[in-house]
Amino acid sequence: MIFEAAGGYTSNVPIGEAQKEKAILAHSFFGQKLPKEYGAPVRAVIPDRYFYKSAKWLEAVKVASDDEPGFWERRGYSNSADPWKEERYQ
Repeated sequence: MIFEAAGGYTSNVPIGEAQKEKAILAHSFFGQKLPKEYGAPVRAVIPDRYFYKSAKWLEAVKVASDDEPGFWERRGYSNSADPWKEERYQ
């Protein structure tokens, strides 16, 4: 799954991670619209991965059959981004 955000930012997440019960696409917080500084209009929250996978200011969500490394992954960050395995960098 590819999260496409403002300014050309992208973040890739395995579909299995995006389908977990704790993963969300947030548009509001406690009944109020999500503030711009927190990622409005929509923000991805992928709690089991490093936070660079939780893209703010989403413009599109794309399902892709091939992995497309995101903004940070193209700059040397881990593609899997599992904090429990300390996979921050490649």
